[in-house]
Amino acid sequence: MNRQVVKNTVVTLDYSVTDPDGELVDAGQEPLVYLHGGYDDIFPMIEEAVQEKRIGESVIVKMQPDDAFGEYDADLIQIEPRTGFPEELQVGMQFEGVPDSDDDDDILIYRVTEIADDKVVLDGNHPLAGMALVFTCTVTDVRPASAQEIEHGHIHEGDCEHDD
Repeated sequence: MNRQVVKNTVVTLDYSVTDPDGELVDAGQEPLVYLHGGYDDIFPMIEEAVQEKRIGESVIVKMQPDDAFGEYDADLIQIEPRTGFPEELQVGMQFEGVPDSDDDDDILIYRVTEIADDKVVLDGNHPLAGMALVFTCTVTDVRPASAQEIEHGHIHEGDCEHDD
């Protein structure tokens, strides 16, 4: 069957992400499966690129930071007292937190980027913020979305498919 990527299809992509110099950023260990058609399941530039592609076809999408994870925001760096953290603290650990600014109540994931004697540096930026990315993908499957998936705006995976 030569199914095509169109609105309200569930698309499976094998992918990898590199920086503009070809350094691997994400090896795409697991295929990316999403509901196609403007449901914000995937970056719009990628969705545009695979529109009307068929199984086996590939695309390469070069994205600037604004098209991907946004510009790096220095305001999302916070320095906190070491006493507010667990004893077993390591660079790379993640914590939920609210930015210092009063204008929103968004909860962000902060990564520990540095640990000094009595201070911890936290970064609320996505690890890929500020980076241009090259997204290479191949369409490996296309199927019609179910009415429920379309209604909910995202795919539904079988209960058995998740590893605990």
